Amino acid sequence: MRPMTELLPLNPDELLTTTRAVRKRLDFDRPVPRALVEECVEIAVQSPSGSNRQSWQWVLIDDVAKKKALADLYGEVFDEYMLAPASAQYEEGDTRAERREKVTESAKYLRERYHEVPIMLAAYQEGRIDTQPASSQGGYWGSVIPAVWSFMLALRARGLGSAWTTMTCRREEEVAAVLGVPHDQYTHVGLFPVAYTLGTDFKPAPRLDTASVIHWNQW
Repeated sequence: MRPMTELLPLNPDELLTTTRAVRKRLDFDRPVPRALVEECVEIAVQSPSGSNRQSWQWVLIDDVAKKKALADLYGEVFDEYMLAPASAQYEEGDTRAERREKVTESAKYLRERYHEVPIMLAAYQEGRIDTQPASSQGGYWGSVIPAVWSFMLALRARGLGSAWTTMTCRREEEVAAVLGVPHDQYTHVGLFPVAYTLGTDFKPAPRLDTASVIHWNQW
């Protein structure tokens, strides 16, 4: 498939290590062609899925009223979430603790401007995850997460960005009502802002030392 726009000069490792959750650097003013986003979905659906079921569904939203309705639902859950105590505590010197404030500021920024993004993606997976046993859930999520990540990589390669947000998953019946999704047949796995990025010079982020997360042969 010939891309409709020139790709950024990124080798595979650079693409994988610089695809960030983008919030503050989303360009809310630059229109995004529908065909460009559909091209990214074409790449995403090349991802593997359990038994080759390809049971994902992609709802792309550029209708102003629907974006506002989804952003309002997102904001209501976000505001409640921010009132709760932090769910994770980190030791001094942990890079996650050092970056928590910046991540929070970035999330608040997106919460205030979510309705302004040119396009939203509401991703769905066939089946209700709440009816499946824990032993089946690995395969369920493993059949949609690679596709969504591929979508985000394809965006990055074309100078666009996104962030995987899940606040709307807590109000998925209302989201389904806005979008006409058969809620009893599909699980909402996330809402994604889609926009060009302000600049493309993203860098690898600080991460835990792999020595603290790798186990050979036993824990």
